[in-house]
Amino acid sequence: MLDIKRIRDCEDEVRAGVLACGDDPSVIGDILALDVNRRSLLGEVELLKGQRNKASKEIGALRKKGEDTAGQQAAVRDIGEQIAALDEQVHGVEGELRSIMLRVPNVPHASAPVGPDETGNRITRTEGEPRKLSFEPKNHVEIGERLGIFDFVRAARMSGAGFPMLLGAGARLRRALIAFMLDIHTDEHGYVEVAPPFLCNSAAMIGTGQLPKLADDMYCLTGDDLYLVPTGEVPVTNIYRDEIIDKELPLYFVAYTPCFRREAGAAGKDTRGILRVHQFDKVELVKVVEPGSSYDELEKLLANAEVILKRLGLAYRINELCSGDMSFAAAKCYDIEVWSPGQGDWLEVSSCSNFESFQARRAGIRYRREDGKVDFAHTLNGSGLALQRLIVALLETYQEADGSVSLPEAIVPYMGGVEKLTP
Repeated sequence: MLDIKRIRDCEDEVRAGVLACGDDPSVIGDILALDVNRRSLLGEVELLKGQRNKASKEIGALRKKGEDTAGQQAAVRDIGEQIAALDEQVHGVEGELRSIMLRVPNVPHASAPVGPDETGNRITRTEGEPRKLSFEPKNHVEIGERLGIFDFVRAARMSGAGFPMLLGAGARLRRALIAFMLDIHTDEHGYVEVAPPFLCNSAAMIGTGQLPKLADDMYCLTGDDLYLVPTGEVPVTNIYRDEIIDKELPLYFVAYTPCFRREAGAAGKDTRGILRVHQFDKVELVKVVEPGSSYDELEKLLANAEVILKRLGLAYRINELCSGDMSFAAAKCYDIEVWSPGQGDWLEVSSCSNFESFQARRAGIRYRREDGKVDFAHTLNGSGLALQRLIVALLETYQEADGSVSLPEAIVPYMGGVEKLTP
């Protein structure tokens, strides 16, 4: 959520930012009108409270003199009724104001490219060389079916399309990659591992920006006000919701979670295999930091996520997202895309984002500054990494002509010494 003071003081800047995100900037006018009305009502309330206090003191003085105060008491009651009526109006205006502000996107950082969609993104660098294959590469579905590590038919019989099942060495590879990533981020990068709930309430979903905008993409248990987490970002960022943090910042957290989203891509696009699914796995990195350091922390977060691909020997590139392609809550975002030869394409395996104070305002995440004042923290997150597309890239990159898949050295210890998956 944006700071109302920022909207008042920098209206043109905020309007331009909202427009750059592809939203209607006229909503800013609605917000400011409601804000003026709210402040006017609050002014009337304060004026009436002053009158009531003065009258109450006068009643006290008259009573000491033994004088009748029935008339004055009636006037005080009347003022109290006016205050109650105005308080009700204030409550209504504040509810309407919050409802609108929850739907306004974050303003992109000045360094973010401006563009309407992915065509405005810019590739900032490419790392590593794709492995050269002496044969026509197969895609991960063909590879996985030959290895016997996928069973899409039986999974669909249980849950429908978009809920994959991995078997044998495939299930172990999934587990190995999760442990590998968690170990690097905790042992080398200093993140604290969290095992969070896999369901969160609507307040938590509002805090990170999934609600109300993305409600249709979420799996909801309506009778319990609980949602299956769409990303580990939700529970981990909400650890300090509605708190003043009593620890020194920055705070770094890492968590593995399964993730659930209804929307899984356009019909017919990448629907075979595990590229676009309703259930997937991620190791998520979350930071809670002081405002002055958040952009340095974003670069560090990006570097932490990149280490995983470097250790696995996978070629990747960094894609800086433009205003029209960033998530609703992000002020600046980098996507990490890994090369997958069987797809002949780059696959997004992480989005590293700085939300500035946007999420913290929605979730009430505050910290105490050195001067003793309380302020909103900045939050960041990024996948470290998303697992299904990582598996796709790994299988397709390290496939051999005989249908086997060689495993990168870094993951072999997590596979119990297995160096190759064979049919």
